[in-house]
Amino acid sequence: MSSLRTLVFFATPAHSCSYLPDRDATTMFVDPRARVDKRLYSQLTALGFRRSGSHYYRPHCEHCNACVPVRLDTRAFRPDRSQRRVWKRNQDVTFRLVPARFSERYYQLYAHYINERHADGDMYPPSRDQFQSFLVEGATDSWFLEITLDDELIGLAVVDVLDDGLSAIYTIFHPDYDDRSLGTLAILWQVQEARERGLPWVYLGYWISESRKMNYKTRFRPIEALLDGTWQAFDPNTRDR
Repeated sequence: MSSLRTLVFFATPAHSCSYLPDRDATTMFVDPRARVDKRLYSQLTALGFRRSGSHYYRPHCEHCNACVPVRLDTRAFRPDRSQRRVWKRNQDVTFRLVPARFSERYYQLYAHYINERHADGDMYPPSRDQFQSFLVEGATDSWFLEITLDDELIGLAVVDVLDDGLSAIYTIFHPDYDDRSLGTLAILWQVQEARERGLPWVYLGYWISESRKMNYKTRFRPIEALLDGTWQAFDPNTRDR
């Protein structure tokens, strides 16, 4: 089994940034041949890495530090008025946590979501192979949170269990239920689940001040950011842009 001391890292050539279209990006990733268990995955996450399928990566851009890893303190979190409304509005939905796997039912929701919400992104057009490689492969204590309404699957959140928290990998939802704020609902559920497991953190990935798609992450407080190699309390309003 690999360890932090034995891992080999690679960097990609510069490529167009997925979030800031006027910039180039470089990504550092773990050697795909490495055997990453839950302990090592947890250590990598604490260092700002994320998982995409079998790949563990983090931004490594020479002249840009816009991507800020953030995590939510589950012990101190208190939902604001808007988040309480989301929870109350969705009292009629059902949650079920199941092992991460491919199913046609999941894929159809995923394809509909990508086609309707991300047709301008690098995941368009969707495919079954893409779903498998992005959300199923490389699973290490990885789960799908099914969100159903009257037996209809309206949301699906990919959740990894770490030694010190949950990692919110990705959430998809049926665009017809946009008014239910299912992305926010999925994070609220993960906070509750982490508390029940005695885990202090929900890792939310990267926050980018110039990306409107990332704004929802800092609506959850208190939040910490990995800055200069240290996790510290974070106020996005004071972040230099």
